Amino acid sequence: MKETTSSSMPPCFNRWCQKIDPVLKTKAQKREFRNYLGGLLGESTRKNLTQIATNNVDITYHKLHHFLTESTWNYEEVNEKRLEIISSCRQTKISRHFALIIRHLQNRK
Repeated sequence: MKETTSSSMPPCFNRWCQKIDPVLKTKAQKREFRNYLGGLLGESTRKNLTQIATNNVDITYHKLHHFLTESTWNYEEVNEKRLEIISSCRQTKISRHFALIIRHLQNRK
């Protein structure tokens, strides 16, 4: 069942995405970036393209797939912009006493 629309995202989501817009070249890339990110942040337990498209009213599998596989956006540029945004915000800025702990859990049979 389709349950979400892009317009239902909170205003802060669009403001954050607008900060990424300069590294995306076309309106379609900007739209599909928002659709994909919104799908990843959504409530669904499955985060694949089929499920994202199924759960959202104005998203199609083919457009998302094209954005991720064929479109000319640059992952490194988007990631650098994301890190720039995070480091410029007081709440997300990495402090001197920051530690990141990554724990890898293996499936046990």
